[in-house]
Amino acid sequence: MTNDSNRWQVHWGGHHMADWDAAHSHALGALQQDWSYGSAMLTLGVPVLRARVQRDGETVAQAQFIVRRFGRIASVALCSRGPIWRHALTPDDQSQVYRQLKQSLPVSGLRVVLVSPEQAAGEPNGLAPMRRVVSGMSTVLLDLNLDMEILRANLEHRWRHQLVSSESSGLRVERVGTQLHQFQWLLEADIAQRQDRGLDGLPPAFVQRYTLTRQSAASTLLTLRADAGRERVAAMMFLLHGASATYHIGWTTDAGRDAHAHNLILWKAIEELKARGIRQLDLGGVNTIRSAGVARFKLRTGGRLLTLAGSYLL
Repeated sequence: MTNDSNRWQVHWGGHHMADWDAAHSHALGALQQDWSYGSAMLTLGVPVLRARVQRDGETVAQAQFIVRRFGRIASVALCSRGPIWRHALTPDDQSQVYRQLKQSLPVSGLRVVLVSPEQAAGEPNGLAPMRRVVSGMSTVLLDLNLDMEILRANLEHRWRHQLVSSESSGLRVERVGTQLHQFQWLLEADIAQRQDRGLDGLPPAFVQRYTLTRQSAASTLLTLRADAGRERVAAMMFLLHGASATYHIGWTTDAGRDAHAHNLILWKAIEELKARGIRQLDLGGVNTIRSAGVARFKLRTGGRLLTLAGSYLL
């Protein structure tokens, strides 16, 4: 715990999951700042540090860091898509939060501390004193507070036409169970397509560990599969966290692609997520260079394109 003129304090322990979850859910926080995300990483042997920052005794921010160690010499600590701001702070106070986090981080030896805040590029923030080392990613956010009729009207014309075509194609969308043996095939398919495309991502074991962090696995995972007759032709997996969900895996065959199965699966997923009280769907990174087709698919849903400020060296 550190303090600055008795105004600022940082607590790196003694957290309560319910309190953390409440703030994360209220802020529609990103997956990387979810308690279950950190807990799953811990079971995979990845060091995780959680902090609550207080000003005058009131918690104003919380931050989850993933730590990568390089032997006993050096460490890199990253707060990805955080902190979660519990109160609106001025840019100066945000800068103070970042300073307090860096100064109090309980990691010894040579260390690099990075933050990639959930703030749009160009917005007033407390990042000005710091050096940006990585440009910000872009993602598409769907507001699930909207009625289904409005969400459908917001679809780009071509996307909506493909959905209509898929709805009349005879495809059947089924919910996949939350036990590992029920979705293992999708994880294996994802590994294969990652290797083919030279893509990185969370380790395959993460999903199962993530589902085990809550009493009900259904509160952490939604997987939908499209079938043409007896043939599996497409699937999508979403990770649930608080009042938000994040698209995690998509897979399809040529037959599924021709039938626009992903349009139908995503639309059914939106219905299901809304029914579960999810208020925001993060469709994940948008890369118009390496994955132009996937980027167009996400952008044409009518969601809000968010380009983040980037990663900064504290």
